[in-house]
Amino acid sequence: MRTADASRAVAAATSIARSLGLAVDETIVLHDSNKLTVRLLPCDVLARVAPADQQVARFEVDLALRLRESGSPVAALERPHVHEHGGFAVTLWTYYEPVPHRGVSPADYAAALERLHAGMRGLDLPAPHFSERVGQARRIVADRDRSPALTDEERGLLGGALRDLGRVVVEHGGADQVLHGEPHPGNVISTAGGPLFVDLETCCRGPVEFDLAHAPEEVGEHYPGVDRELLRACRTLVLAIATAWRWDRDDRFPDGPELGVRWLGQVREALARG
Repeated sequence: MRTADASRAVAAATSIARSLGLAVDETIVLHDSNKLTVRLLPCDVLARVAPADQQVARFEVDLALRLRESGSPVAALERPHVHEHGGFAVTLWTYYEPVPHRGVSPADYAAALERLHAGMRGLDLPAPHFSERVGQARRIVADRDRSPALTDEERGLLGGALRDLGRVVVEHGGADQVLHGEPHPGNVISTAGGPLFVDLETCCRGPVEFDLAHAPEEVGEHYPGVDRELLRACRTLVLAIATAWRWDRDDRFPDGPELGVRWLGQVREALARG
């Protein structure tokens, strides 16, 4: 968020927490992108804040509650509601103290993701198909005004990768289901009770390989029944999608331009390997 918006977002989270009887004397911004993640102290609650007209907080809250009821490994809510204040939507979550010197092993990562998929498999949700995400990325690449820094050659390479790999994954013939959408390491927290997934607003439908493509490669080796060819296609597709976002002129991701250049080179290398 822009600095002024971030300050207002923190103020909104603080005001809502205090109105609910939570003690807030200090705030620590843990993550700043399209939404703000703020640790509130001394109540030690995590607030997620986004512009009220640009978020799907109600969907995320409902999904988290349903998944927690089924025993799926997702973070818990402190308050099962979406609160609005000053043009922002605020949700309040349990804060999990990082476990010192303990990362998430590939085996534990895979087991947790398999449990999450099992919990999601029975859900009837109006989640978008992953192909909509591919379409959004293709529109960024095709629009010269939105991605002015791409050369014609780069635009053709990236647009072709999105088109062709998107078609390969759509036509894979396997079962689609509800997915996390972006279960990369940044959305997995290591707790004393095991790994938990956060940021459920990215939920979509597709093959489990699309989710696995966001995780470290070693994780896929521990997930049962993986289609290796499909996973390889998904890895390059996911990289191409993320690359397209970094070339968007309105992207605010830290070091976005540098990542866009680096990731485009990786897409090129992946396509050359076939």
